[in-house]
Amino acid sequence: MVAELSISQAELDNLEAVLLNVSGKVPLHNRFRALFTLKALKNDEAIRVISKGFVDPSALLKHELAYCLGQIKSTNALPTLESVLQDEQEDPMVRHEAAEAMGAISSPTSLPILRKYAADNNRAVRETCEIALAKIEWDNSEEGRRHNAQATDDSQTYISIDPAPPTSGLLAGKPKPQDLSEQSISDLRSKLLDTKLSLFERYRAMFALRNIGTAEAVDALASGFADDSALFKHEIAFVFGQLLSPHSVPSLLKVLQDAQETDMVRHEAAEALGGIATPEVLPYLKEYLTGDDVPVVVKESCQVALDMYEYENSDQFQYANGLENAEAVAM
Repeated sequence: MVAELSISQAELDNLEAVLLNVSGKVPLHNRFRALFTLKALKNDEAIRVISKGFVDPSALLKHELAYCLGQIKSTNALPTLESVLQDEQEDPMVRHEAAEAMGAISSPTSLPILRKYAADNNRAVRETCEIALAKIEWDNSEEGRRHNAQATDDSQTYISIDPAPPTSGLLAGKPKPQDLSEQSISDLRSKLLDTKLSLFERYRAMFALRNIGTAEAVDALASGFADDSALFKHEIAFVFGQLLSPHSVPSLLKVLQDAQETDMVRHEAAEALGGIATPEVLPYLKEYLTGDDVPVVVKESCQVALDMYEYENSDQFQYANGLENAEAVAM
């Protein structure tokens, strides 16, 4: 099991000051580090502090706040997430993440609001609500209950709460050798790209390919960047950020450089590149850190990605847990 983090009240207060940028001088990447430390607390105090951040002007930060609330997996976060989803003046990237977080928490009480916004004017919000509804239904199915009862942190290669479970047979841990055949990857690729299937089923194929994780699986995932759904493509980029495979770098760089691609997809590609942190990604992250024609969310993602790059190439033990630095950056 992953132990919950325990901190003092003073440390919590410092983290709050960093996340909320009380001084007005805290760099965005330091605020992200504070956020991920709060997420690790997995308690009501963390939910309270994170929820206060939705007044911030940064859509990137707010979307990450929603993601972390979902990963804490507490129904106490639902009122905040519901408020964000219902705010039609909010950035769709933030609203989509709120809906996805509700799917991660997987409470049947979320079904009515998710059904309502499954007819939203914004496609990414609609599609996320569709997937979240299917996720809650699956979690309460016989297969889902059996899987969730058997799963442990130690059995999982990835400890994130995903928007959809991997395709049956690849639900937990590393796949068995028979799951790594070219045919199995080909079958999953076909499901990934089959627009006649529900997004939930296509996501299941996506996470199954992630769990396989070979170069062939990465190539299969990269083929999904040709899809017309920004939500779908952003999730592929997110998965590449989990895989940390250098084999995915060319496809991610192509996405980041595509000025016609949506901000939501490009931002996720930038953060994935920061996590992979191979030398060739550095000049691209620096290039898109500035420029009048670079969207704000892409710039901010490159800032965070550069911090991730520096961490991955340092001797720091843990990216998120920067408690020793919290007081200094909060001043």
